[in-house]
Amino acid sequence: SELRALTQALLQQLRADHEVAAALCRKVGMRSCKVLREAKTVDWGNKGLSATDMAMLGELGSVLRALETLVLVESSGSAGPDGVQRLAAELGAGALPAVTVLNLSSVHMGDAGASVLAAALGRGALQRLKSLTLNNTGIGDAGLVALAPALRRLPALARLRLLGNPLGDEGIAALVAPPPPAGALPLPTGGLKKLKLLDLMQTQVTDAGCAALAAALDSGVLPALESLKLDDIPASVAAKQAVHAALARSSAAFPSWPFVSRLRG
Repeated sequence: SELRALTQALLQQLRADHEVAAALCRKVGMRSCKVLREAKTVDWGNKGLSATDMAMLGELGSVLRALETLVLVESSGSAGPDGVQRLAAELGAGALPAVTVLNLSSVHMGDAGASVLAAALGRGALQRLKSLTLNNTGIGDAGLVALAPALRRLPALARLRLLGNPLGDEGIAALVAPPPPAGALPLPTGGLKKLKLLDLMQTQVTDAGCAALAAALDSGVLPALESLKLDDIPASVAAKQAVHAALARSSAAFPSWPFVSRLRG
């Protein structure tokens, strides 16, 4: 009885949290929390998720241990300007441990959201991530600069899609910067060694950004890259062709990686 008295507040909070989680499951068409807990794929595209719903999903990240694919495409704008921030802020160390595919397209993230996601990755969330899609999320240069070190630490990252974001040369330079000079502190490395697809279509990358991409390819920073999409960016044809040539040289330098020349734009 003494123990029960001491845990009344905790039990009430547990009941309240369960009711919120159950309401979220019903909102997206799941029968129960058990169904969500055991799900391998969650595709909640255009379900009208609010910022509160996103935060609850982040809180549940530690118990969704079977989840492998998470798609949260919200073109309605229901999650508001801070929905992704609230989701990422709740992802602690080891959260969503089996997720390999994360798609947050058309959900406003902005530079602030990108920074919060970077912090979540730094805490050890989403460590098996192989495919990250952040299309049309409002990420600019400052956001990608904040996110880049965390992306480079992901050991399995193979596909990165950033289509339709206002990011440009500064962000690209931070993402694919060549190795630092001798004696300087090393940059975080890992995931980009396995990166096969980089989608930069409809961004603001110019000739300077293309030069950074070419330098990264020539220096071996992107040894596995097979597909680099550059459609509808401000860079000149000559700058894109230079990246194409660097991609071909990278393939020749790393013949153990299968090469498919699909550089577009």
